[in-house]
Amino acid sequence: MSAIATAATLSLPISLSRSSKFSNKKCVRAGFRVFAIFGEEGGLVEKKSSWSTIFEVEDPRSKFPQSKGKFLDVNQALEVARFDIQYLDWRARQDLLTIMLLHEKVVEVLNPLAREYKSVGTLKKELAELQDELSQAHKQVHISEARVSTALDKLAYMEELVNDKLLQDKATIESDRSSPSASTSTLSVDTVKSKLPRKSLNVSGPVPSYHPRLKNFWYPVAFSTDLKDDTMVPIDCFEEPWVIFRGKDGKPGCVQNTCAHRACPLHLGSVNEGRIQCPYHGWEYSTDGKCEKMPSTKLRNVKLKALPCFEQDGMIWIWPGSDPPTATLPSLEPPQGFKIHAEIVMELPVEHGLLLDNLLDLAHAPFTHTSTFAKGWSVPSLVKFLTPSSGLQGYWDPYPIDMEFRPPCIVLSTIGISKPGKLEGQSTKQCSTHLHQLHVCLPSSRHKTRLLYRMSLDFAPMLEHVPFMHYLWRYFAEQVLNEDLRLVIGQQDRMLNGANVWNFPVSYDKLGVRYRLWRDAVEQGVKQLPFTNQHKS
Repeated sequence: MSAIATAATLSLPISLSRSSKFSNKKCVRAGFRVFAIFGEEGGLVEKKSSWSTIFEVEDPRSKFPQSKGKFLDVNQALEVARFDIQYLDWRARQDLLTIMLLHEKVVEVLNPLAREYKSVGTLKKELAELQDELSQAHKQVHISEARVSTALDKLAYMEELVNDKLLQDKATIESDRSSPSASTSTLSVDTVKSKLPRKSLNVSGPVPSYHPRLKNFWYPVAFSTDLKDDTMVPIDCFEEPWVIFRGKDGKPGCVQNTCAHRACPLHLGSVNEGRIQCPYHGWEYSTDGKCEKMPSTKLRNVKLKALPCFEQDGMIWIWPGSDPPTATLPSLEPPQGFKIHAEIVMELPVEHGLLLDNLLDLAHAPFTHTSTFAKGWSVPSLVKFLTPSSGLQGYWDPYPIDMEFRPPCIVLSTIGISKPGKLEGQSTKQCSTHLHQLHVCLPSSRHKTRLLYRMSLDFAPMLEHVPFMHYLWRYFAEQVLNEDLRLVIGQQDRMLNGANVWNFPVSYDKLGVRYRLWRDAVEQGVKQLPFTNQHKS
């Protein structure tokens, strides 16, 4: 967490100026790179009134040490954020005082005694000027309110960084106390590196074989609507071929997609009375993998490998691991009030972890999806993913989007929209209509992913009955995905050649980083998985 917070701080400018200009130059020095800026002239309005004493708050700028152009450590950066709050409070008081004094001027202009000495034209001119000044003052108050809100967010963020830094320092001190003493000259390079805070994840080089522990989860592999009584769905899962079909009782089964006789792919055959028939010599297998028919020869005791397979929430699930399956399956039903409008399956030439990294990141949208849903989006000055310290879910700021990573390979998101491609409000609760998305990234192989996509809406139910509408949804989904794929495939090529695709995580990478930490913990056999309540044996 501290490593992520450190990286996040590298790009956090804290400005104490409303109108000052600055150059955000990159720096290669280590530490917290918070750039302090100081400026803006101004002071109390000269004219005083009988009640203006409540606004007589001392200008805090004179008490703050000069730090213009300096890079500050984390504690100094926190003091800058706190000073920013004090300054904005003082600035807001001056704005409000200005408005009240201008109102006094209006009263003076409209005073009957004053009218005796001024022409109507002069009064109109003065009132017009005062009206313009009042408008500007009211506008400035709104700006001050927004700046105070932003400064409070910065302060909370900096306090979080300080807490992380304190925890990191405490852990380092405890580690030093518990380790045996040794001279500096005898410390190895590896020992020194192990005491340094982790600055990045290491996801580079050829994709290693999937760890068996990653298989001990329920995986959604197909939509129920795609599995008819007389059809089959062939899939690859963890580099093994499987085929799904329905038995006599209508329940789904998953068996090895290789005939025990001559290794012919079973999905090239057909389903007869709840059994899958090999197209080569007609051998037939039930959903538990047992061969029940061997035409033209004596029936022998032959059985294919079969996986636990269940149907729930309109999806087919399998358990590919060697551990006993858990008794319950996660629920993937859309939220209450949503209607499913599209279910799409795609086979993609990328490793499933890279695709999950992409789906768990929204900050790339205004740069990548410029021809689809993010066309016309402005680029925010700061994008954050806000989440509980122990969770795999949260919401994006400033986008009205809630998002969750649900182990082992599922991304759920709810987007507040006003019309296709547009955003409204600051949170999903403030939006009147919503789009709910389900992405399942099944690890077919180390370089291939089976993507299941489900789209649901809480509005426009009539779209479900529009002919060929599902073709339109698929076309749009493919356009969005193609914008991502060209980038992710490029990442994969460079990763295979040794590049680290997680070399420098920043603040908006939080959810993707947590997914990677969760996956590392699974593969390392950690009993209490991070960010979840799951225990693994």
